[in-house]
This record gives sequence, structure tokens and C-alpha cells, in this order.
Amino acid sequence: MLSLVVMAAFILVYPTAQSYLAQRARLNAAERDLVAEQVRKAELDNQLERWSDPAYVTSQARSRLSFVMPGEWAYRVVDPETAEETHTPAPTISGSDQAWYADVWTSVQAVDELGLADE
Repeated sequence: MLSLVVMAAFILVYPTAQSYLAQRARLNAAERDLVAEQVRKAELDNQLERWSDPAYVTSQARSRLSFVMPGEWAYRVVDPETAEETHTPAPTISGSDQAWYADVWTSVQAVDELGLADE
């Protein structure tokens, strides 16, 4: 009789306990995700604060985009062993009496004559 009561109690309690444990596992996973997202938000807030600083923006423009301030000269040091062979630059047209589009077309023709357009 006791085993029958225990078995009936087990049949009634097992689905509820299984549901409870599954929900508890999902809740733990959600809490871990929440903590990870809070850490990510803190990192993004820190990054946003850095981008609000003009000195940081200037340093990023200099390092990432190779920008220089007016009046400064930018130099790039190239390792001769890894650098490719340099070519003659296309001739520039300055002080021309032609319209701008004629200057562009003349430049395109000059580059084509030098054979630089195929590279």
C-alpha cells in the first residue's frame, strides 16, 4: 500500500518537478545572458564616452585614417623589401584654360599613354 501511495505521489509530482527544473535552467541562462549584456553595455558606454573627447577623435583620425593637421607633413616609412616597385605619377595639369572636365579627360589620356591604367 505504501509503495502504491509513493508511486501515485511520484506520478503526480514528477511532471511538476520536471517543469520546475526546466524553468529554473532557462532562468539561470537568462541571468547569465543579462550579465553578459550588462558588461557589453558598460564597454559600449565607455567607448561612447571616449568618442565624446575631441583629443580621442583626433588621435583616431590620425592613426586610422592617416589625417594630419593643417600645416603638418605626413611621412610614411616603407620597408624596401616589402614595398612594390613605384611607378611614375600621372602628369598633373595646373593653370589650364580648359574646363575642369577637359582637364580630367586629358589626365585620363595621359595615364593611358603611360600604361598605368591596366594595374
